[in-house]
Amino acid sequence: MTAAVEELLAILNLERIEDNLFRGFTPNAGWQRVFGGQVIGQALVAACRTVKDRTPHSLHGYFLLGGDPSVPIIYDVERIRDGRSFTTRRVKAIQHGQPIFTLSASFQVEEEGFSHSAPMPDVPTPDDLPSEADIRQRVMPLMPDPVRKYFERERPIELRPVEYKRYMSREPMEPHFNVWMRATGPLPDDPAIHEAVLAYASDMTLLDSTLVAHGRTVFERTIQAASLDHALWFHRPFRADEWLLYAQESPFTGGARGFARGSIFNQSGQLIASVAQEGLIRHRPDLA
Repeated sequence: MTAAVEELLAILNLERIEDNLFRGFTPNAGWQRVFGGQVIGQALVAACRTVKDRTPHSLHGYFLLGGDPSVPIIYDVERIRDGRSFTTRRVKAIQHGQPIFTLSASFQVEEEGFSHSAPMPDVPTPDDLPSEADIRQRVMPLMPDPVRKYFERERPIELRPVEYKRYMSREPMEPHFNVWMRATGPLPDDPAIHEAVLAYASDMTLLDSTLVAHGRTVFERTIQAASLDHALWFHRPFRADEWLLYAQESPFTGGARGFARGSIFNQSGQLIASVAQEGLIRHRPDLA
């Protein structure tokens, strides 16, 4: 297990303060704000700690304030409903006495039913794409400074973008973006951990896909970007330490907001999760 994965598991292992109260911490990574995926993942863990014998099938979250990485985050879980088939939890993430994020999560007992799913896009496999080591050697020297610095960091999630050349030019492309991703080391077998890790990773590249059609990225100094809301649906069991394809599309960007949808597939081509997100995408030439 890599040090980055060990740190991620420690981040997701919340401290229980009371029956419905949990405390989460942020690693000292030099960020000005807490990464949104961390808050989503921690809030989901807090909800899961209050539910037995059923798994989450959906979550919906709103980012209210930027998180302060220098202080802990308190997660207050409200037990909305415990039904025979479904359980509902509402989680409020609090810093400095104010909510910074709210999440609603629904859990369901395992049931059988009708089944169909969308097909996986026909894209190169992870083995056919440059590895992170290859990117460091061949691609990274051609990347703009902010993008290169991002790929230089040790991260708990390995990313292999299919359309990685978009980071080396400002050429507008069709508003689609495909990324293979997985944890950089093996994870424990607990399904709740894999769900929390996927929730964490689902916020990593989705908002950036809203700029593909404009030949821009969220890494640019003049782009002010922030997640506003985030929704995630779990469809079937999966492992977050195995390759997953995150197929993203952006049907709309406008009004300083970008909207994107994502479909997540395992390597067998099964759809395991769906994501939707809207975020702030503000052009700030004054920041150049």
